Amino acid sequence: MKTKTDITQSSLEEEIRQIARDCVQHVYAPASVYRLQFNRDLTFKKAIQVIPYLKEMGFDAVYCSPYFQATPGSPHGYDIVNPNRTNPELGSREDFAVFCQTLKDQGMGHIVDVVPNHMGILGNDNRWWMDVLENGEDSLYRDFFDIDWEPDKKELRHKVLLPILGDDYGTILHDHEIKLNYSQEEGSFWFEYWEHRLPVSPRSYLLILEAGLKELSQRLREDDPDYVEFLSVIAAWKNLPHGIAAERVKVLERNREKEVAKERLAAVVQKSQALTEYVEEQVRVKNGSSEDPDSFYLLHELLEEQHYRLSFWRVASEEINYRRFFDINGLAAIRVENPETLNRYHAFLFHLMEEEKIQ
Repeated sequence: MKTKTDITQSSLEEEIRQIARDCVQHVYAPASVYRLQFNRDLTFKKAIQVIPYLKEMGFDAVYCSPYFQATPGSPHGYDIVNPNRTNPELGSREDFAVFCQTLKDQGMGHIVDVVPNHMGILGNDNRWWMDVLENGEDSLYRDFFDIDWEPDKKELRHKVLLPILGDDYGTILHDHEIKLNYSQEEGSFWFEYWEHRLPVSPRSYLLILEAGLKELSQRLREDDPDYVEFLSVIAAWKNLPHGIAAERVKVLERNREKEVAKERLAAVVQKSQALTEYVEEQVRVKNGSSEDPDSFYLLHELLEEQHYRLSFWRVASEEINYRRFFDINGLAAIRVENPETLNRYHAFLFHLMEEEKIQ
């Protein structure tokens, strides 16, 4: 007599066998495939021109290298920064649509490499990674990447190591190679280091905006509408919740409110010449002067408040605390075993499958 456990196990095995049979029935197995390596030299338009020739040669399908948005200038496309749009360097959305339709018209299959295990993080084009750098453990995307927020090295706790510097941190800081910037259009601050644009954490805005408030209060009336709004924006930064990673609702609220605060800051600074000069002065003070080697301290103080720690690229092998693709610092592994990560990363791919544009 079968026990309940035996029946359950038997049912599970049968279900697995049925899934396997269904998969086999839907397997697309072309007899001959030609690989297309997309980059600036082979765009969608150029690929369209060779498809009839490939069909004439007897190929059943094309196997495409990743054509999702990658690090600018990528020669291979395996450093994807946005999996939910095609790479603009390869052509427009219309070009891609024509490419898909041309394959369909020729009766050819369409296979694409999706790179499901890592993303490119160099530069500032990966919105998910930039959000992690800006908000740390309170980021909407903290669970998308495999980061050790509690490493043995205490200086790295609750931070991500960024080994992007060309020399020791102290030398780079002394030479004023890292600069604080402010965008009047976005109402946001960021650090610039060569091609890198690194976000400033929301809580650090207070270190910048409050530094000279005493002097500002002497230049503007207490009832000046712009001054009142400016103080209200500062209060909004103070009231942003933090340490809320486990509370999804709070994370969403924080993300919304910090963007509203940026919009308000941009609006009031653009409106007031006095506030424009004030913010520009605070940025100049924080950046220090090349004539005063010790003036970098204020910038160091601000960098210490970030959710990342800048370091010389050579220390990565000993101190890195995010999982990489092999040992490549610019390719961060993603937690595709996380259902939300898997679904968000493959959303565009699933859409193409539903439209039967790819096999």
